[in-house]
Amino acid sequence: MRLFTGLDLPPDVVRNLDGLMARLRPAARIHWNSPANLHLTTKFIGEWPEARLEELKTSLGRLGSRDPIQVAIRRLGFYPNGHSPRLFWCGIEAPGLDALAAGTDAATSLFGVASETRPYSPHLTLARIKDRLDLQPLREAIAALPSLGFGQFTARTFFLYQSTLKPTGSVYTKLAEFPLSK
Repeated sequence: MRLFTGLDLPPDVVRNLDGLMARLRPAARIHWNSPANLHLTTKFIGEWPEARLEELKTSLGRLGSRDPIQVAIRRLGFYPNGHSPRLFWCGIEAPGLDALAAGTDAATSLFGVASETRPYSPHLTLARIKDRLDLQPLREAIAALPSLGFGQFTARTFFLYQSTLKPTGSVYTKLAEFPLSK
């Protein structure tokens, strides 16, 4: 099983992002994500034995007892940079989310999952960029947007997801839900 943890987006935020991508899609022939697959990853776990799934769920269930997380989705950017980008992303401002990511990292490292070596950088991946393209039309479409704020919400739970790779893209299935406060 290929697993990760993260936050789900509420339907109104998904609608906002769907509208954003519909508006920007004609400006760039890049590999756009499906709005239904948008989520906020806190920890990529990777391959996990199904026989040990309950152990993992128990460990993740102990991460609660923290305040709900206020999440604001704003800004757009390219990773690693605007000159030779591989990802087109939407920025996240969410005080406390880094602590949840660190807690998840610590909990999974007890099972031998590699700890993160880079600082946590929350974002939503809107598209992947596989080829070198002229992205100037996309930059112009971004500059013409009336706002770079795409929604906000309060996260009261986080999820354990299974990611199944298919020829048409990844399919994400929620395996467990964990409250942030008890």
